[in-house]
Amino acid sequence: NSRGLDLNDWNSLERLDGEIARAAARSWRAAPAGRAASGGRAAHDPADRRRQIGEVVEASDDDIDRALAAAVIAQPDWNARGGGQRAAVLERAADLYEAHRGELLQLIIREGGRTLPDALSELREAVDFLRYYAAQARAQFDAPVELPGPTGGRNTLAQAGRGVFACISPWNFPVAIFTGQVSAALAAGNAVMAKPAEQTPLTAARCVALLHEAGVPGDVLALLPGDGRVGAALTRDPRVSGVAFTGSTEVARLINQTLAARSGPIAPLIAETGGLNAMIVDSSALPEQVVADTLLSAFNSAGQRCSALRLLCIQDDVAPKILAMLEGAMAELVIGDPMKLATDIGPVIDADALEMLEANKTRLNREARRVAACKLPDNLAAGNYVAPAAYEIDSVGALTREIFGPILHVVRWSSDRLDHLVDEINASGYGLTLGIHSRVDSTIERIVARARIGNIYVNRNMVGAVVGTQPFGGEGLSGTGPKAGGPHYLQRFAVERSLAIDVTAQGGNASLLTLDEGTA
Repeated sequence: NSRGLDLNDWNSLERLDGEIARAAARSWRAAPAGRAASGGRAAHDPADRRRQIGEVVEASDDDIDRALAAAVIAQPDWNARGGGQRAAVLERAADLYEAHRGELLQLIIREGGRTLPDALSELREAVDFLRYYAAQARAQFDAPVELPGPTGGRNTLAQAGRGVFACISPWNFPVAIFTGQVSAALAAGNAVMAKPAEQTPLTAARCVALLHEAGVPGDVLALLPGDGRVGAALTRDPRVSGVAFTGSTEVARLINQTLAARSGPIAPLIAETGGLNAMIVDSSALPEQVVADTLLSAFNSAGQRCSALRLLCIQDDVAPKILAMLEGAMAELVIGDPMKLATDIGPVIDADALEMLEANKTRLNREARRVAACKLPDNLAAGNYVAPAAYEIDSVGALTREIFGPILHVVRWSSDRLDHLVDEINASGYGLTLGIHSRVDSTIERIVARARIGNIYVNRNMVGAVVGTQPFGGEGLSGTGPKAGGPHYLQRFAVERSLAIDVTAQGGNASLLTLDEGTA
């Protein structure tokens, strides 16, 4: 398990402060693989746009072409190393992530706007991904699996990398999701073109440097920072054998269409997208627990989690009490610099997100009933801050798209319409996360049986899945599967090759048949 840290211990905090301060004294840089060009655009802190934290050189078409050409040549050797050798490299990377904890935390906070507890949890998740996929590589990719066969014969099934994978990751988990995608592709024997989000390339660059230091060859893992133009170029290129993507449903659909339009081999898309994530609360639920889990699920990371609570569905019998408690609890939230341990809510990622969220609040102030709204301190004008707010809307159907930020929608439901409520949630087409708060087992079982949701959380918050024990991923408009951090994820990055050897009765001659990708 990844190394934790007690943030209530003064000595631990003092050591961590020193590590982060040393990292903050550096000027960070991200550039395409194999290029040490000078210049580039400035990268700024979303908590204070006046603070520059580094420089970014974006990948050109020539950079992309060179990286792909080198990866195609290098991938067979990386694949031939076998799962055991690749696992050892990933385990060294996990140790290096922990050894360079202060650097990664400082980048997550200053480039991504995450609070210190969130950043620490994210770093631990990344380390867990590295070690979990290393274990999977040893178990699934080190030697062929023996299968039943006739007497005197032998059947085996081996897995191998597909080729070159494009890993396109989001800004809201710039270490955990970035590392999870990349390490899975590497573990399965692929070369990787790592395209981080436009907003967080400095963090990705440090992760790639640590992976290279751990032993991943430079030609096997290439960093290609840039905007959507880089991702589009990668998905169009026939040398890319598969794509792992986390982001919006709209972009996932475009990637899927691009891959389908290509000539040559069919490339898989592993997508994890957004959701209209609901929490169903019945009259038996503990109000204090509901409010605490709502605050964490809706507003943690400024609501910028794909799993975040967007729609709180409260049984009308208890709605007045819970909403009054929620209003009081929201008034206690501390909004400010995410580097300060006292901060609950940091900034949103950029000016575009700020503008979109404020426009949605303006619309909801006009069309819905405001339940609660936090106030921004006067000293945050230089940052991308949005005050958390909650609004009561008429129905589940009134929320038609994901609003990615600290805005919570509330609907009430009556006890005779539970099945209808679940059907309305299903009808949205999204299926990422669902929360249930109830002390009635039959109600929980009824909802679970009816819901078409990838991840269901009962009597707890809806964010923070744990690698290896709570695999994460959605269905419908929320993703393709298989789930990240689960036992089937690596197989999607691989091809299967069957080998059947039968010793015949005619003089003991061996008849050999090879089946590629499990098809005869």
